Amino acid sequence: MRIASSVEVFSSPLGAGATIGNFDGVHLGHQALIRRTFEICRENSLGCVLVTFTPHPRCVLAPHKHTPLADRKSRMELLRALGVEKVLELPFTPEMAAMSAEEFTRSVLLPLGLRRLVVGYDFSLGKNRGGSVDVLRGIGVRYGFAVEQLAPVLLDGDIVSSTRLRGMIAQGDVRGAGRLLGRYYGFCGEVTHGDGRGAGLGYPTANMVAPEVLLPGDGVYAALVRHGSRCFKAVTNVGQRPTFGGGAVRVESFLPGVSFNLYGQSISLEFVERLREERRFESVAALTAQIALDVEHADALLAGLDEQAGQGGRRCLANVGCKAG
Repeated sequence: MRIASSVEVFSSPLGAGATIGNFDGVHLGHQALIRRTFEICRENSLGCVLVTFTPHPRCVLAPHKHTPLADRKSRMELLRALGVEKVLELPFTPEMAAMSAEEFTRSVLLPLGLRRLVVGYDFSLGKNRGGSVDVLRGIGVRYGFAVEQLAPVLLDGDIVSSTRLRGMIAQGDVRGAGRLLGRYYGFCGEVTHGDGRGAGLGYPTANMVAPEVLLPGDGVYAALVRHGSRCFKAVTNVGQRPTFGGGAVRVESFLPGVSFNLYGQSISLEFVERLREERRFESVAALTAQIALDVEHADALLAGLDEQAGQGGRRCLANVGCKAG
């Protein structure tokens, strides 16, 4: 996959088809949009370009109100896995935010040789979201390209969207989030040293330096940890450890039966299902007893994934953005 920040790199006299978006999370709606763009480009013998932005526009326009669903590396790897070959990744700046839809079209889209533009159900372009689909179609008539707008992708009667996905993750509904993504929600990070408290309880944990992405709501989760080509069952706690006085949010995973050293290694963490909320226990003994129950619960749940795998289900879906060693 070629990634460029300059329009001229993908300029083509034969013409191009394009889709535009943030593709935060690369959920089922994004996947449908990308597949349709592929189809249109094949049908019309056009080059295919995916136009996106870095950082996410909301990180520029409202920096304290937005946390991405995937880091840049993971997002690009997910796009690559879908078969995207050309990504025009534009630096998003206040100056770009001030551009009208027509200014953006003339400076970015027309130099691509744009002939077909495919957009999502809620798409708008330019300053103050002034470039609605009807506006873009009018621009297309003047400059020689057609605009197709996809209907929303529905799941359980509701639209698949980044907003819906974000709400599920924040509430700890990682099973529901996985359905919207078509894979488990997760991220990659390096294993770092903790305070050793888990080992003292008999449950040593891999403490993860999570990237700056949206964390699932505080709680205990059945999870999968991938290291290189190997995949392990895990019980993961996301939270402040209130039994020990609280503090900053941590991501800690206990991997039953795994004893080798992961410190300094990159791992991929995938959240399968929330087991319970995080809570304060009256004693360390009570906490230890609950952890034993959590491990048993997670083992049974994750064993069910093994059975599904034997029947054509999904066993361990890699977070393709993690090149673990």
